[in-house]
Amino acid sequence: MSTRKSQPCMRSEIYCHGELLHQVQMAKLYQDDKQFVDMPLSIAPEQVLQTFTELSRDHNHSIPREQLQAFVQEHFQAKGQELQPWTPADWKDSPQFLQKISDAKLRVWAGQLHQLWKKLGKKMKPEVLSHPERFSLIYSEHPFIVPGGRFVEFYYWDSYWVMEGLLLSEMAETVKGMLQNFLDLVKTYGHVPNGGRVYYLQRSQPPLLTLMMDCYLTHTNDTTFLQENIETLALELDFWTKNRTVSVSLEGKNYLLNRYYVPYGGPRPESYSKDTELADTLPEGDREALWAELKAGAESGWDFSSRWLIGGPNPNSLSGIRTSKLVPVDLNAFLCQAEELMSKFYSRLGNDSQATKYRTLRAQRLAALNAVLWDEETGAWFDYDLENKKKNQDFYPSNLTPLWAGCFSDPGVADKALKYLEDSRILTYQYGIPTSLQKTGQQWDFPNAWAPLQDLVIRGLAKAPLPRAQEVAFQLAQNWIRTNFDVYSQKSAMYEKYDISNGGQPGGGGEYEVQEGFGWTNGVVLMLLDRYGDRLTSGAQLAFLDPHCLAATLLPSLLFSLLSR
Repeated sequence: MSTRKSQPCMRSEIYCHGELLHQVQMAKLYQDDKQFVDMPLSIAPEQVLQTFTELSRDHNHSIPREQLQAFVQEHFQAKGQELQPWTPADWKDSPQFLQKISDAKLRVWAGQLHQLWKKLGKKMKPEVLSHPERFSLIYSEHPFIVPGGRFVEFYYWDSYWVMEGLLLSEMAETVKGMLQNFLDLVKTYGHVPNGGRVYYLQRSQPPLLTLMMDCYLTHTNDTTFLQENIETLALELDFWTKNRTVSVSLEGKNYLLNRYYVPYGGPRPESYSKDTELADTLPEGDREALWAELKAGAESGWDFSSRWLIGGPNPNSLSGIRTSKLVPVDLNAFLCQAEELMSKFYSRLGNDSQATKYRTLRAQRLAALNAVLWDEETGAWFDYDLENKKKNQDFYPSNLTPLWAGCFSDPGVADKALKYLEDSRILTYQYGIPTSLQKTGQQWDFPNAWAPLQDLVIRGLAKAPLPRAQEVAFQLAQNWIRTNFDVYSQKSAMYEKYDISNGGQPGGGGEYEVQEGFGWTNGVVLMLLDRYGDRLTSGAQLAFLDPHCLAATLLPSLLFSLLSR
């Protein structure tokens, strides 16, 4: 790989590393470290660095706070200056799916969520192209939809659920532009970065690009676009193969699977002071490894969670994070699904040799999933700990990702998954599926519930041929819709996550305040309203009047007897 690809953050001694970043972030001029690294430069970076170097030298490399503040105000612009609001050209009133929603209140709400795409639309100003060195934003040609709140740029895995919602809103051209942006990034950097900033280039996020293409094709049948970009999709999967593969030896056999792994030290620029202070609690020799593991946790999309703390010497502290020591269920299910889709794409394009290659890769991964991650006794898949050579048997919705991804061979898997949810008492949570049952204070743990994780479980069950699995999927959808609708009714906002411990509320925990918007939350709600619009209700109590629904929510064990009569 070229230096640009292997050390992308070295492009910027302002936004990614160096003394200027260190002094500004450790002075905590802003409540959120992300604010500073999102601020454009007023002049060329060389001039900014030269002025800073002189100022720092004059103050023995410790510039007083007031003068540092004045320096930043003089040489940087307010964040968000490089983006302008954008109303998608393909947005229109009354997309067809709204007519499928029987409940009048839910239909009005869905219409309001459809309106939100205009609020979340962004377009880059021309100067990001003409003077890229002055911005942490990576130039993208096409406008896009952002998550919302502090996240004013696009993010990789968020965009999949955003695109699903956009396609229901009949906005295929917007989706095509967003897809093209991601494909352009792969051509330039060899992978899709975590998000659209230079400081995110060292890491990726859950690899859903192939799935995004599949969704777009399903809605448009645009085979020409596939033909033009199939090699770029292959290039992205190659990144994961070359840089994120790990071998697991079990019972004399070797299995190749993937993990999240970012082989770069240094604090994350957007969380610089937190990462630095956390590292200060460790011996100096352990700090670079900590920072690499934090970046791997960010690459997982689950930043942060007990999933990545388990099995270490201190499972209750973020300083014990060990993301790269675990083989994650969801990552391998996403890649298994991508391999199946690539096989399908190549067959569609008449390239049988490449279709066979990806079919073989999927078969190998399926065997590895079954051997390393599947647990027959429990009826679910579990992350595998490479150091302790055992599965993490704690509950996470990600444990059922292979069901969602269609990456299993046993036709009885849905039945077993349903029993697993019942045994874990997950069906007793009335406001959504919890992210874990661990209360660590991290945002990807209890009591938070996240839209994409609801989708993983709900669609996984809904696709099963079992009527009772489909009924539980519906009830889980009803619970999540009610939580989102009730919070929206109170606050006129959608949130990135929800606290399900005491009724539905906006979520909390983690490194920043809960954010409004919100791209993937809106997308999942629209997907559920599209799938179940004829049955879902806005009434808080109505869902519990039906004995089947009551069973699914309150008495899971009763569900089986009710539905088997």
